[in-house]
Amino acid sequence: MATATDLERQNLEAHVDLCAQRYEVLEGRLTKIEKKVESIHDDIVSGQQSMTKVIIGAAGTITAGLLSTLVVLLMNM
Repeated sequence: MATATDLERQNLEAHVDLCAQRYEVLEGRLTKIEKKVESIHDDIVSGQQSMTKVIIGAAGTITAGLLSTLVVLLMNM
């Protein structure tokens, strides 16, 4: 954490100006973090959608295989 300088202790305007600069830097850093989190969120959502498609496709394949096996068994009886 930044320590107060002697100038800040003696002069309120200097303190206010330095605080404004510090807040600008913090705001910039928060903006970068927000962009990165948003990017990560978008990646997670797209990955989740892809995984859902894969699961539905696998379930459909398994169901079709079981039904075709059942049809073959019924035809052989």
